[in-house]
Amino acid sequence: MPLKSHTLSLMGTDITLLIDSEHADQLISDCVKRLHQYHHRFSANDVTSELMAINRMAGIAPVKVHPELLELILLGQTHSLASPSQLNIAIGPLVDLWRIGFLDARIPQPTEIKETLKLINPQHIYLNKNNQSVFLSQKKMGIDLGAVAKGYIADRIIDYLKSQAVTSAMINIGGNVLVYGPNPERFDHRWYIGIQNPSKKRGQAIGMLKIQDQSVVTSGVYERRLVHEGQTYHHILDSKTGYPIESEMISLTIVSDTSVDGDIWTSRLFGLPLKQVISTLNATPEIEGLILTKAQQVILSEGLKQNYQSFYDSDLTR
Repeated sequence: MPLKSHTLSLMGTDITLLIDSEHADQLISDCVKRLHQYHHRFSANDVTSELMAINRMAGIAPVKVHPELLELILLGQTHSLASPSQLNIAIGPLVDLWRIGFLDARIPQPTEIKETLKLINPQHIYLNKNNQSVFLSQKKMGIDLGAVAKGYIADRIIDYLKSQAVTSAMINIGGNVLVYGPNPERFDHRWYIGIQNPSKKRGQAIGMLKIQDQSVVTSGVYERRLVHEGQTYHHILDSKTGYPIESEMISLTIVSDTSVDGDIWTSRLFGLPLKQVISTLNATPEIEGLILTKAQQVILSEGLKQNYQSFYDSDLTR
């Protein structure tokens, strides 16, 4: 039976579902409903979302939330406070200041950045598990779950499909890919995931990863950008400086069993020194990684080398 495919636009990106099941049409319909629910729960760009209810009450009062929203905020806060970590789910005010990726993107004044940095401390997010509430202790604070929500949502969708006894499935949420079961369209039943060539149009890969029951998540600086007076600013912001992260990396890809782990570790590690990133990847059992650098290098963690196929010898621009 061929995989049943469905694509929709949601969460500011394209989402693709592939399902191998006798009830694929109904399951796709169910998944689309769930995706809309998750968008309403986690979006920082929808003023009516459950997350935005927390942000509106910043410095005023706690907000009772859905258990999944509390779970994701707790997970995001834990990894925002870990070391080393570039992740910061309290970065909402800084994202809103720059607006990179939106039509009203702009270069903030240094004084604006300085004031905004006072509002993005994840320690000022207070969670109460007993009454399922979240409180932001300062006015104008704001949680942004964009760095972790897509992976969490992908995991929940695949969990649902597993509960419905599908044979195989894949979900791709704007580059967050998670697969389950054998790929019926490949002779070896594995899933082949391309790694974007940053110097080429979207969909042109520098290489390919072979995975099974895993997730592939990539963070990169080559898509959402603002060009001003000849200078390019990307969307991955540094919580310490208030400006886009300066790094030798162009992109970081994480392979993991769950998609939320891929989100977490791409966010935690992006922009750290290359040696530190590779040593962390090699020392952390649940993840593997691939780094693309400005010097056109592909650097792989040890456990990933056997599952990566390069389309070029070394020159990423060919």
